[in-house]
Amino acid sequence: MRTDKEIRCSSPAISYGRVLFGLDVPEETVSKTREILKEVPQLADIFMNPTISLRKKYSVIDKVFPEEMRNFLKTVCRYHRMGLLDEIFAAYDNCRDSQEGMIHSILSCVTPPGEEQKKGIEEFLCRKYKAEEAKIQVCRDDSLIGGFLLRVGSDEYDWSIKGRMDRLYDTLTGR
Repeated sequence: MRTDKEIRCSSPAISYGRVLFGLDVPEETVSKTREILKEVPQLADIFMNPTISLRKKYSVIDKVFPEEMRNFLKTVCRYHRMGLLDEIFAAYDNCRDSQEGMIHSILSCVTPPGEEQKKGIEEFLCRKYKAEEAKIQVCRDDSLIGGFLLRVGSDEYDWSIKGRMDRLYDTLTGR
C-alpha cells in the first residue's frame, strides 16, 4: 500500500523512513501497519496524547501491530514522532523506489503534455537522477498561467509563466 498523494517529507521523517527501509521489514508488514493506522484513526490520538504514559502506548503497540514493526514504532513513539508517520512511510516508499531505480515526480501545468513531451521529461529525470524509470503524476494548475512546474522530491523546476513573473517582480523590487 503506497501513499495516495505526494507527501513532502521533513528531515526527521526522511531519517526515520531510511531507518525503516534499512531494517528489511517485509513490505507486507509495513503495508499491514499502514492499514491498521488508517482503519483505526483513534490510535494516532492515543500515541499523540501526552497524558497517556509511554508504558501504556507500548502496550497498545504490542497488542495491535505486527511483531516486526513494534520496536520501530516504540522508538518513533518514544521520540514523539508519531505525528510524522505519514511522512515516514512516504520516505520509506521513496527509499524502496530509489533502490528499484524508480523516481516519482509531479508535473503541474495548465495544459497536459503530449506523449512526446512527457517522454522527454521522463528521459530528463532518468538522466538527472540516474533512475531506470520515471513516473510523472500530471496535475492541472490554472494559476501557473502557462508553462509547467516539475517537482522531484525537494527539487523544483519552475518554468511557469507565474514563476517567471514572480522572479521578475523580485528582481525589480530588489528582493
